[in-house]
Amino acid sequence: MPQASSLQAAIKSKYGITSELREGVGGIFTVEVDDKMIYDNQVTYRFPEDREIFTEIDKLKG
Repeated sequence: MPQASSLQAAIKSKYGITSELREGVGGIFTVEVDDKMIYDNQVTYRFPEDREIFTEIDKLKG
């Protein structure tokens, strides 16, 4: 989970938000904010870049 941990640290650094990592199976990786899914690697078939997640968080913060 090094990529997930790195993204977790980046979110904390940029927004001051402590995120929660939950280990799953089969390489599933999703990001949810306030129960709204903003990223799902089952759709993109890859791990997100930090900036992609930041963009989606910024949209929600409006």
